[in-house]
Amino acid sequence: MAETITMPKLGFDMAEGVLLRWVRQVGETINKGDVLAEIETDKATVEVASSATGVVLQQIVDQGTVVPVNAPIAIVGQAGEVVTAPAGDSGKQKTGEKAEVKPTVQKIVASAAPQQPQPASGPVKASPLAKRIAREKNIDLMTVVGSGPGGRIVRKDVESAQASGPKPAGKSPVAPASLQPVIISHDDRVVKTTKLRQAIGRRLVESKTTIPHFYVTHEFKVDSLMDIRRQVNGYFPENEKVSVNDFIVKAVALTLRQFPNLNSTLRGDEVIQFGHVNVGVAVTVPGGLLTVVVRDTDQKSLRQISAEVKAMAVRARDGKVKPEDVEGSTFSTSNLGMYDVEDFIAIISPPEAAILAISSAREVPVVENGQIKPGYRMKATISVDHRVSDGAEAAQFMQLLADFLENPARLLV
Repeated sequence: MAETITMPKLGFDMAEGVLLRWVRQVGETINKGDVLAEIETDKATVEVASSATGVVLQQIVDQGTVVPVNAPIAIVGQAGEVVTAPAGDSGKQKTGEKAEVKPTVQKIVASAAPQQPQPASGPVKASPLAKRIAREKNIDLMTVVGSGPGGRIVRKDVESAQASGPKPAGKSPVAPASLQPVIISHDDRVVKTTKLRQAIGRRLVESKTTIPHFYVTHEFKVDSLMDIRRQVNGYFPENEKVSVNDFIVKAVALTLRQFPNLNSTLRGDEVIQFGHVNVGVAVTVPGGLLTVVVRDTDQKSLRQISAEVKAMAVRARDGKVKPEDVEGSTFSTSNLGMYDVEDFIAIISPPEAAILAISSAREVPVVENGQIKPGYRMKATISVDHRVSDGAEAAQFMQLLADFLENPARLLV
């Protein structure tokens, strides 16, 4: 029996996505789990997997179409099967025919009159995949003509540019430093925000205006953690070494087991305490931040957590995240330790009830037993929804977290 593939909902606030590219065409065989199409959301470019095995019978929407979540995008069934039009259409269609798109689906660019693609000017509009390929092939995107919606540069444009002779970035030789003029001032530049940055803005404005935040900061003694990390990494190959953040994510998950109120969401006048501990880890991506999710974090080893975060971070930065990479976090972490940050606070990501902001582990002078000596200290601040919890509970959470981080051997068991 034919099965309808729909636009997935990635995150509670996603309303629509852009179908960027069909990976499988009508008539091609596809297995359950194979990539059917690429879509762009406010967060990233995501591969949509087929939920059925069979033959692609219909592509219900064209490339470059804005599609509401849960709207049909394709039909997969058995070869020769006659399929019924999706809800909202009338009559039946033969195998391979294009289904009529529902009125709520709109093209990004009106096609009243075909327009000749123009080379990019100003900020380059390109898909994350196109940007990655351009970096790998050393192709200057300013020289590439975009054929996607609104002149957007897509994968095939970069590949065509490469086939016709890749042009390295930079248009003219660089003058010796002594001959380069010193720029005193320049004209204002207008930079259009990305969809990701717009989405981040909407969510954080909503968070700060609707959630009463409060903050608790704790300083952790991490001498033992730094020492045990060095010892552990001595046994691992370079690509499998664990980070300080891996220890923190594991410690957070174990702490949340005993503080279910902070592993929760507020729904009306009820607090829903999640049955799983899924820790979100914020990673930097082109144009903003994306939170990847380690599922059942409390049940995984340090090495598993490290491998999963590394793999998902690579996919996020390459614009190749899977839906399960970014869905379902119950508590989030944000770590700026790699930037030599002493302290900061983070904004809660709805619908979660808390987030932990992690600063740098720094070697500083410390006083112990009346003596000054060097030691490693790290600050972290938890932001909590005051409708769900109070300062005492947050402080107790940080105390237990300190017990795990200051006795890191417990994280290896």
